[in-house]
Amino acid sequence: MVTLLGTNNALQNITGPIVLAGAGKMGGAMLTGWLARGLDPKEVAVIEPHPSAEISALVTKGVRLNPSAKVAGSAATLVVALKPQMFREAGPALKPFAGPATLVVSIMAGTTIASIAEVCGGGGVVRAMPNTPAAIGRGITVAVAAKGVNAAQRAVADALLRATGSVEWVDDESLMDAVTAVSGSGPAYVFLLAEELARAGVEAGLPQELAAKLARETVAGSGELLHRSELPSATLRQNVTSPGGTTAAALQVLMGPDGMQSLLTRAVAAATRRSRELAK
Repeated sequence: MVTLLGTNNALQNITGPIVLAGAGKMGGAMLTGWLARGLDPKEVAVIEPHPSAEISALVTKGVRLNPSAKVAGSAATLVVALKPQMFREAGPALKPFAGPATLVVSIMAGTTIASIAEVCGGGGVVRAMPNTPAAIGRGITVAVAAKGVNAAQRAVADALLRATGSVEWVDDESLMDAVTAVSGSGPAYVFLLAEELARAGVEAGLPQELAAKLARETVAGSGELLHRSELPSATLRQNVTSPGGTTAAALQVLMGPDGMQSLLTRAVAAATRRSRELAK
């Protein structure tokens, strides 16, 4: 796995029109990141049948909303941010936007490079999996390029994906199902931790509002500490844990035979299986 280092003006150096298909939470976050980092709005067309007020407002900045393929023409880059369940039905409508030299970048879970190429056509496919912290520029995206994607196309994809956080590249597409299970679905696991920690606090006698505040700030602060620290997560955990103390008592439960390791292993395996099922 390698990280491509982007530059601040990487998006400004992208030439040719970009078509974004799907401007929901993830697609919208990407678009916001592109524009914030200097991409010319006039180079962007958005295909979204139910645009939010925020997306519609971007028309005043030059973004084209729902142009026909005849008007927009072939894109230099087509970014597909549809729900995977909608792709087979809606995907063929995107084909006119993809000429023989168009780079297609997909962020759809469980949708293979082969399926994307079959439905959209184009001149090369990059399959990527971001996650929802992309909305605040703190996402992590893993990407894999089809054979035939050249260095220039890969750099374009990297710049577009890096607008919402860091990017890792892999060479083996089969890893993408596990990537989806770990980082794509991972924010939900963290939010569940905050939810259940608050619930446990209430059970221990705390007022509900205080328990929710303590759980939320503890998870958020710990995540920020993990982000800023160079120490492994295991070391940070050990630094909180005094022998025979309260944390050690709790960790005996969380790290026991039916604790977090077992639960997360099963959860990631279930999500990985579902990602593979979506590809069928």
